Amino acid sequence: MSNSPSPFTFDNYQVEDSVGYLLARSKTMLSKSIDESLTKLGITHAQGSVFMMLAMGKCNTAADLARDLFIDSAAMKRMLDRLEAKGLLTRVPDMNDKRLFKLELTDAGKELVQKLPAIYSDVINIGFTGFSAEEIGFLKSLLRKLLANRPLLESKNIN
Repeated sequence: MSNSPSPFTFDNYQVEDSVGYLLARSKTMLSKSIDESLTKLGITHAQGSVFMMLAMGKCNTAADLARDLFIDSAAMKRMLDRLEAKGLLTRVPDMNDKRLFKLELTDAGKELVQKLPAIYSDVINIGFTGFSAEEIGFLKSLLRKLLANRPLLESKNIN
């Protein structure tokens, strides 16, 4: 018999006390605050996320953004169309694959993205008032552990 602890499971599920509910409510609270802060720049939280991903070089196609941000491809296309119409990003044909377009920030988009970290920091600092640096570090490590399970969730067909 093994001495290792048995895996934790969620039994007696109570919505208002569930991890999923608490994570969703926390995300909604922070996203709403960021949305309100970004109105002065004329963009939404979702659009801000696109700018940050492009600026970090994490994504450079609509498909990459849709996959990483969990946004369906049609909604992503509409968002990118709006941002391109505002002159904040451009689609550039990929030299290796003519069917593919790379996304690039325009000068106006690069200027806008420079303002985002301060706005996000202000909201996060207020939202996490009362948390110690140790608590924030522990929370981040737990969330990274949760995110590492993405392949398991994507491979599982939960009915």
